[in-house]
Amino acid sequence: MMTHLFNAALMTLGLALVSLAAGLVLAILLCGAEMSRSALLRWPASALTTVLRGLPEILVVFFIYFGSTHLLFLLTGRYLEFSPFWCGVTALSLLFAAYAAQTLRGALNAVPRGQRQAAQALGLPPLYTFFRIVLPQTWRHALPGLGNQWLILLKDTALVSLIGVHDLMYQAKSVAASTYQPFTWYGIAALIYLAITVLSQQGLKRLQGRVTRYD
Repeated sequence: MMTHLFNAALMTLGLALVSLAAGLVLAILLCGAEMSRSALLRWPASALTTVLRGLPEILVVFFIYFGSTHLLFLLTGRYLEFSPFWCGVTALSLLFAAYAAQTLRGALNAVPRGQRQAAQALGLPPLYTFFRIVLPQTWRHALPGLGNQWLILLKDTALVSLIGVHDLMYQAKSVAASTYQPFTWYGIAALIYLAITVLSQQGLKRLQGRVTRYD
């Protein structure tokens, strides 16, 4: 049974990492859209982040999983069930992106405007200025907030057990039901979550030290 929990922990970690990667890409796109001068980009991005931040996370997971199947049925008349894993990734990525976009926007605003003006005065191209001057300073400001959101994402992975993903919480529930020892197996699951969290915190501290080593 411990082997099943270990495999489920790997599933949880993989789910979180894939959601983190996709969520970061979405967060950058949402941040860029919200900071755009074009209202056609700014308003939909703001509306999407408002909706995602205003709904309970479990509802977003349910809407993605059941809504995608229902939408496909309405469009094609065919019933096709989507992968619970990828529906979970989609929901968690959207939730992470909604909050991370605000963190990135705040970090970008924290970079002194004089940095951009100095680069412009030196005749540096805008893309070079952004990627070599602005972006490194942005990550320095954004990393603490993104680290906290990663830890929240780890805990939110437990929600996808409700749509059938065989993650750590799903497996702990199954083992607890078959052995009639819920306290033991949920306690073991809690220890695994805590172990992943502690390792993540150590990694984040090292990463924070690297990006601030020249301060």
